[in-house]
Amino acid sequence: MSERQTVDETSTSPAETNESGGEAPSEPIQVGSKQELDEVVESYDVVLTDFYADWCGPCKMIAPVVADLAAETDAAVAKVDVDANQQLAAEYGVRGVPTLVLFADGEAVEEVVGAQPREQLEALIEEYQ
Repeated sequence: MSERQTVDETSTSPAETNESGGEAPSEPIQVGSKQELDEVVESYDVVLTDFYADWCGPCKMIAPVVADLAAETDAAVAKVDVDANQQLAAEYGVRGVPTLVLFADGEAVEEVVGAQPREQLEALIEEYQ
């Protein structure tokens, strides 16, 4: 982990997650590379990925919601700092933050840009579980 990780200091790393494809972790997983994101997406059926920036006000507003979703749903939640991972963000077409990409069965299936209400994110996750 780099010194830049300031959004959620309780985040786990992909190495600390359950690699068996079982129960998703109850805390967001801080992702630092394409390989790490690929590992998370392969390890869990449904993954909500939050592309954020430390300086982004709306990102800070939804951070507690994203953390709650990790704790309260069966989806894994990954967090990608777009400033530290510009190439990864570009690969997923991230042009604004926050951008949330939902993966189901290893494929990106949904993308929402901007702060979204908790209910909308829950419904999105439930649609693919």
